[in-house]
Amino acid sequence: QLQLVESGGGLVQPGGSLRLSCAASGFTRDSYAIGWFRQAPGKEREGVSCISSSGDIANYADFVKGRFAISRDNAQNTVYLQMNSLKPEDTAIYYCAATPSCRSWRLGQIDSWGQGTQVTVSS
Repeated sequence: QLQLVESGGGLVQPGGSLRLSCAASGFTRDSYAIGWFRQAPGKEREGVSCISSSGDIANYADFVKGRFAISRDNAQNTVYLQMNSLKPEDTAIYYCAATPSCRSWRLGQIDSWGQGTQVTVSS
C-alpha cells in the first residue's frame, strides 16, 4: 500500500524559509509523480507544485513561482519542497500526493495522500 509521510512544517517569520519533505513507501507501480497541495482555513485546497517521476519536469502554481522549488531523490523515495520568501498567505496545511503524472495532478487525479504538515507564517 502506497504511503506518504510529510514533515518539515512549522512556524516561520515572513520572509523566512522552510523545507518540506514527503517520504514515500509501498509503491505499487513503477513510478509516480508527486504533487503538493495546500489548504488554508476556510479555503479550498489548491495545487502548489508537482514533479514528474524522473524529476525532469516541475510545475508550479503562479503564486509560488520564483519562491518555491520542488526536487526529488528517488534513491531515498523522498520529494522536497523548498519554500523561500514565505508570506503570511502561505499559511496552510501542506499535503503531498502521488499521481500518475503532473498532468493528472493538474486534473486532481490522486492515488494517495499524505496526512499533511502545518506551515504557519507569522511574526
